[in-house]
Amino acid sequence: MKVFVGMGGNFARATPDPEYTEHGLAQCDLTVQVSTKLNRSHLAHGKDALILPCLGRTEDDVQQSGSQSVSCEDAMSMVQLSKGTRKPASSNLRSEHAIIAGMAKAALPESTMRWDWLVADYDHIRDAMGVVIPGLIDYNRKVRQPMGFRVLQPARDRTFLTDSGKAEFCLSALHDEVPAESDVLVLQTFRSQDQWNTTIYSDDDRYRGVKNLRTLVFMNPDDMSARGLAEWDRVAIEAISKDGSRRKLDGFRAVEYKIPSGSAAGYMPEMNVLIEPADFSAQSDQPLMKSLRVRIAPLAGGGR
Repeated sequence: MKVFVGMGGNFARATPDPEYTEHGLAQCDLTVQVSTKLNRSHLAHGKDALILPCLGRTEDDVQQSGSQSVSCEDAMSMVQLSKGTRKPASSNLRSEHAIIAGMAKAALPESTMRWDWLVADYDHIRDAMGVVIPGLIDYNRKVRQPMGFRVLQPARDRTFLTDSGKAEFCLSALHDEVPAESDVLVLQTFRSQDQWNTTIYSDDDRYRGVKNLRTLVFMNPDDMSARGLAEWDRVAIEAISKDGSRRKLDGFRAVEYKIPSGSAAGYMPEMNVLIEPADFSAQSDQPLMKSLRVRIAPLAGGGR
């Protein structure tokens, strides 16, 4: 691949094995990051690199037809409009829509697509989406309803798109997820409260009562006791990959948490260094960020 364009996020750190990913990015002729906040991925770049600051969703996005709204889908498949009200950080900032349309105009000079017309009024974009995406017909009207609308999900309405017209179940053998070795824990990674995907806005996590700390591992008190750990002790975390290789992460703090015995948890992207390229699901090909086999022990000479 010659050119990489990232729309937000912290790609180099979000992926398993950041060192491997950064090496790949360095082979690109050009890397482009469209961002609202600086992050480590801006330092993992190709032979040439651009950082394009853009408007955030909380900022007033004024185009030719006036202030714009973007549509957002939540975890419950509800689609609603989101309109920024804050004064933009700079008058030179462009929206993501304008940046992409500008790239398209420059790269495709013979295109008959009316890129400027799409950016002038985001309703035009939603009208086009309604034509090509099932369930989004009459998009602009539905998204302006008091609670927006839910994306079409036939199964939710008990309409099953099967030959029988009924829900069809199959019985699949499940892998034993409990490690055979008694000293091995199953570690999952997740986000903190003050984190948007892979962009970290502060080191606080109101969800779990943690302030000013991300280099930690949440553990069950019994698992800590079995390893001779007290809360806030520094630990060595060793991950055991599916291919047999091992990776270590030293100096993280052990934090007591109400988590099932045999489990551990910590933040991504800091813990992504523990994930080998071989650590992916055989069913979905997704990285095993929720199911890493690890050993955790007191850090030699680490103390508190």
